[in-house]
Amino acid sequence: MRSPIWIGIFIGSTIGGFIPELWGGDMLSYSGVLLSGAGAFVGLWLGARASR
Repeated sequence: MRSPIWIGIFIGSTIGGFIPELWGGDMLSYSGVLLSGAGAFVGLWLGARASR
């Protein structure tokens, strides 16, 4: 895989994991893990588009 894809996954999962902190949740809660996965998917998509 190319580097922009991995960078997108890393940044997306990090941002997605921190979103529950905005409403007082925890990074390791169900919502944190779910949003981290969703952020990784979005980062993967954006990284794949950037590497074209």
